[in-house]
Amino acid sequence: KVKALTDERNARLKSAGPSQPVEILGLDGAPAPGEPFAVVGSEGKAREITEYRVRERKRGATGSAATSMEQMMARLKGKESEELNLLIKGDVQGSVEAIRSSVEALGNEDVKANVISGAVGGINESDIQLAKSVGAPIIAFNVRANRQAKALAEQEGVEIRYYSIIYEVLDDVKGVLEGMLAPERKETFIGYAEILEVFHIHKLGNIAGCKVTEGKVQRGSGVRLLRDDVVIHEGELSTLKRFKDEVKSVTAGMECGMGFEGYHDLKKGDMIECFTVEMLTRKLD
Repeated sequence: KVKALTDERNARLKSAGPSQPVEILGLDGAPAPGEPFAVVGSEGKAREITEYRVRERKRGATGSAATSMEQMMARLKGKESEELNLLIKGDVQGSVEAIRSSVEALGNEDVKANVISGAVGGINESDIQLAKSVGAPIIAFNVRANRQAKALAEQEGVEIRYYSIIYEVLDDVKGVLEGMLAPERKETFIGYAEILEVFHIHKLGNIAGCKVTEGKVQRGSGVRLLRDDVVIHEGELSTLKRFKDEVKSVTAGMECGMGFEGYHDLKKGDMIECFTVEMLTRKLD
């Protein structure tokens, strides 16, 4: 209920019109900047509007809940979403807004943080229920959960992370977002070999008698089989021999026997391109 209105000079007002800045006394909690107000004739009607807004916010959240940072990462790696949902509770509105704007600026075109709610005050049971419904952990900045909220959070599997320094919040959220990024595939060329002859060996199938023409080839590396400069197979070099001995690698100018995992369509004159693959962890700028 509105108990008092004051203007920028702290003078009492009976009413306020459009675009007029005022301070309102009597609210149960601190609203978020930009949140619209609805002026109604009774507390019952106001409560009805509030409950409707909460229902609509919950309805907007789809999919199963994942209420810890680790669960969110696991779900996101399954391509269910590219957003990390968060709830923020803080000691003052300035801290809440600073954290909200900072974490939402951390993402890129692949991943981003989505602040479902940011509010001032301790963590209560309603916060836990909202976090559960949207699948989000709670960021608690200089606030704590009451006993009932702690019990409900444990029961519902909702994670609460406590902080007193903003950059620690940002470091943790950034780490989770980076963990959500798909790794970058880096391929490095290591060598070419030419098939000179094809031999059939019992239990192994066709083995290519080759000469390494450039770089080196190594067992376990990736291979592409080229016929008339067209890739006809890509797989793994499973067998590499010098005479009858299994070896790890063979360098340019040397001959060797090569076998390929699950592939035996080999012809004299085919070229074999060998390469290694690294999966690199991606970072946010």
